[in-house]
Order: sequence, then structure tokens, then C-alpha cells
Amino acid sequence: MITTRARETIIDEPPFPAVAPVLVVGCGNLLRGDDAVGPLLVRHLWERGVPDHVELVDGGTAGMDVAFKMRGREKVVIVDAAISGSAPGTLFRVPGEELAELPPLDGINQHAFRWDHALAVGRWLLKDDYPRDVVVFLVEAGSTEPGADLTPAVAAGLERAIEQVLAEVAR
Repeated sequence: MITTRARETIIDEPPFPAVAPVLVVGCGNLLRGDDAVGPLLVRHLWERGVPDHVELVDGGTAGMDVAFKMRGREKVVIVDAAISGSAPGTLFRVPGEELAELPPLDGINQHAFRWDHALAVGRWLLKDDYPRDVVVFLVEAGSTEPGADLTPAVAAGLERAIEQVLAEVAR
């Protein structure tokens, strides 16, 4: 049984723990060559250090976790590999408003849940706790062979992405 005093304490607590206002998430699979660019970016930033207002997360391939990590943030920066047919290492910056309708929520399943699904579910689920500013950086992959290292072109793209992400979180 909860006493009135206990209920008052619960009501006075924030709805969720305080979080850093900026979240940087690296998505991808460390075991599949250039697909590792997102998690590797997070590792490089961790080693270099980021401002106190930034939290780094290796999102790996766990898209649903990314959706929940966005809760209460002012800004979210996502980094992942892309396969669009562009030259390997090409860096794309995609503002969140361009992703507002992608992908539809219909047909999402746990086994094929990506960062774009995390954004869609996050908008639907988090409502007012969804970040007001979302930016996605994509690095064109050259090879996603299991066990491969980053290709030289994507390693160079990773360095450019690091500089862009650092500039983005400083804004």
C-alpha cells in the first residue's frame, strides 16, 4: 500500500532521469566492414573527448534502444553507413525534417529495425519528449563483408564525419 506521503514523493520526481541535452549515436555492425563507421565514430569521439552536454552511444544494430535514448534530448545526431550508389566515403548530412515521414510505421519488426525506424517510432512514442533537432550523417560504404576492416575511402569519410559531428554538437 502506498501512503499519501509516498505518492507525493513520486509525483515530485522528474518523469525520467536528467539526460545530456545532445545525444550522438553511432549505428552499424562492427563485424561488417564499412558498416562499422557509426560505432567507430563514437569510439573516436570518446577517445578525443566531447563537451559535458554531449552523451555518446554505440547504437550498434539495436534501433529500438536508440528510440528510447532520444527521450528528452534537445538534439540527436545519428551516424551510420549508407549504400546509395555514391562513391565510397561520400559524407551526407540529412536534417531531421527531411526524414519526418520516413519510414512508415507499418510493417516495422524487431529483426529489421534501423535508425530511421527509431526516428519514426520515437516521434510516435515520445511525442513532446522527442528531440526538436535531429541530424543524420551517412557515410557511403564500399564493402560490408563480414570480418573486413574499413575501406580506405570510408576511413577518410569517418575522419570528415568526426569533424562534422563535432561542429554539429558545438552549435
